Amino acid sequence: MAQAIAAIPIKLNLMMIKRRFLLKMMATMSGSIVLGKNMTSCSAASSPVSHRVSTSSFFMPDEGEPHLCTWMAFSASADIWGRQYFRDVQDDLARIAKAIVPYEPVKMLVRAEDYDIALAKCGSNVELIITQLDDLWIRDTGPVFVVDRKGQKAGIDFNFNGWGNKQYHDRDAQVAQFVAEQAGVTVIKTELVFEGGGIEVDGRGTALITESCILNENRNPGWSKTDCETELKALLGLRKIIWLPGIRGADITDGHTDFYARFARPGVVVAGYDPDPESPDHKVTKRHLEILESQTDADGNDLEVVVLEGPRKIRPGYDWQEFAAGYINFYVVNGAVIIPQFGDRQADRNGKETLGRLFGDRDIIQLNIDNLAAGGGGIHCTTQQEPLVGN
Repeated sequence: MAQAIAAIPIKLNLMMIKRRFLLKMMATMSGSIVLGKNMTSCSAASSPVSHRVSTSSFFMPDEGEPHLCTWMAFSASADIWGRQYFRDVQDDLARIAKAIVPYEPVKMLVRAEDYDIALAKCGSNVELIITQLDDLWIRDTGPVFVVDRKGQKAGIDFNFNGWGNKQYHDRDAQVAQFVAEQAGVTVIKTELVFEGGGIEVDGRGTALITESCILNENRNPGWSKTDCETELKALLGLRKIIWLPGIRGADITDGHTDFYARFARPGVVVAGYDPDPESPDHKVTKRHLEILESQTDADGNDLEVVVLEGPRKIRPGYDWQEFAAGYINFYVVNGAVIIPQFGDRQADRNGKETLGRLFGDRDIIQLNIDNLAAGGGGIHCTTQQEPLVGN
């Protein structure tokens, strides 16, 4: 049955909380949380409507499969992040891009007014593409790329609605369509509202998905779990979905999968656990481990579950509880894995060594992303892989 590597207890509640700080900051800046254009209704239909393109032959590859490139968005805007803070966030984005580009091309979306600063920070090896943007989380706003056995590629537009109309998103709602057009791929339409950070697949028919995000009235009113599962299986080429509860309303994303559990490869899941009984994440991460350790993949193979400990401490100046500290939000590129480090030498070293064992044929690159983490996100949230097909 599944095996687990025990985590060292974490004194601070740091691991899973995502983007609550940004939500609080927005309320402080404006007096109230800025909502999307449709403030009282979700953009999803009240009942499921089948996607417009037949997707029976398409599937979402594992992130570790070869990439054509990585997509990012250089849109740390002052109106969302604060005028004293957003330039530091742009530095973190540039640091991630420059870490990736030795391994694969990076295509960075940028607003026209930010082009010169993006060029200065990212360098000429990062391709800059001008478009309109609201925010930087392209894992959620961009298309989810799928491929078929014939070498065709498409991008799914999951109708980004600002994580349930929690943030304005008129421009970001167009990012999936724009990126797909730039990539020259067919856009697959669906009435389902979802984000890429909520999806984790092994590329062989198994997915991990949190109920708290997709089974939520702020995204998909009127959709049952069966409705969502049927649509996701058709869109992503899935045979089995392992449902994790997540926590609804705990952060702006309603508990994305990519901060809880990730596939290192088919059959091997890296999962977070918060051992602090006083933490709101304790019960849910314990429940996630119980579920994962009792599950098999789509082929009936037991899952090996590796529990990756988070830091006991973080660097001075960032020690609020909402800081998104944890190593689960890593990003796999051609020949490397990009992971965060938080200033806790023992935990940072353990995170690097653990992922080094799991990804033995890849370099492990650790980066300081404290400013992004203070906004509740991580490296995976800022990236979206485009698969390489035909080779």
